[in-house]
Amino acid sequence: MRILLGVSGGVAAYKAVLLLRLLREQGHQVRVVPTASALRFVGAPTFEALSGEKVSTEVFDDVPQVAHVALGQGADLVIVAPATADLLARAAAGRADDLLTSTLLTVSCPVVMAPAMHTEMWQHPATVANVATLRSRGVHVIEPASGRLTGKDSGPGRLPEPEDIARVALEVAARGVAPVAAQDLSGLRVVVSAGGTREPIDPVRFIGNLSSGRQGIALACAAQDRGADVTLVGANLTEPVGDVADVVRVGSTAELREAMRSLAPEADVLVMTAAVADFRPARTPSSKIKKVPGQGPAPIELVENPDILAELARERERPGQVVVGFAAETGDDTGDVWHHGRAKARRKGADLLVINPVGHGKGFGTDTNEVVIVDAEGETVASAQGSKREVADAVWDTVLKVRPPIAPTTD
Repeated sequence: MRILLGVSGGVAAYKAVLLLRLLREQGHQVRVVPTASALRFVGAPTFEALSGEKVSTEVFDDVPQVAHVALGQGADLVIVAPATADLLARAAAGRADDLLTSTLLTVSCPVVMAPAMHTEMWQHPATVANVATLRSRGVHVIEPASGRLTGKDSGPGRLPEPEDIARVALEVAARGVAPVAAQDLSGLRVVVSAGGTREPIDPVRFIGNLSSGRQGIALACAAQDRGADVTLVGANLTEPVGDVADVVRVGSTAELREAMRSLAPEADVLVMTAAVADFRPARTPSSKIKKVPGQGPAPIELVENPDILAELARERERPGQVVVGFAAETGDDTGDVWHHGRAKARRKGADLLVINPVGHGKGFGTDTNEVVIVDAEGETVASAQGSKREVADAVWDTVLKVRPPIAPTTD
């Protein structure tokens, strides 16, 4: 694949070197297009040595080849990492004052931008508006990570790790550029839960599960790409949320329940992908439980958590609302994955239940998934196998068969 790696001028530019090496090791042809400011952080010889390609910053560096047009027309994917607040602003305004911004105006391939800046800059209304503008034009702007920034600052604005940027960007490239006609979820308000809840045992320990949130994030990204107004409710996510703009962070089952119930009245589709803890400790001490030499661990009394999916299916108030659940299952002596999943569908009352096997390298933490989609009676209505994005699109295709898209509201 022919990849253009844009690098703008921020401290996080050093991570672009790691991203470049990673992409090259995966067999991709990479041309680095930095801004002049980026070269104050990482020198051109470094990029040239690792890419094997010439590095330029100005359109006048190779006039006979009309570099900005040639680069744009020849690219299969553009990644800008880091994308500073200044770069986002210039790209949103359609500026063409260096080779990188000029090239961004000529590309017809997918464009992925990974922002990096101080929290105040990321949250400033101007940056928020610029990101919204870019996303409305089909640019995939990855949400920045939260963590240590320059100096003592900490918060959202940290550049995601190179491995995460590469994975998201290559997934976007595999999907290609979605045509405008594919906006078949336009007008729908969608809420997707993802990740796994954690139930505290004491201030430092918890009961949890292995869910990374990858499938739920794929569902949220797919819905947003297809035109829906999406809110992602993330429980302890270990994966970047891609370009999903509205993310609500939760930890425990009680917090997830509160968030989903508060969002449900305005949602046309609710998707419960999160792996929810069935039980929680009856009591949580305020201090760490100490180990006493010679004594075994004290028993932990567990109580049952509310069944969020069943509640959402039973108590829905919005006419025509579709409720979709996920059932991560394993087989046992009483039945296989599909037997247990179909029984769960009949108990939960959701319109659709997506059954997927987990464990032994399947489901949690993997790039692929295998699912069977059943209705409220446990009857198979669809199946899918492949990447989690492919499974996500299959789920949305099935949702549309249950509830056709509605016209956007005017209020």
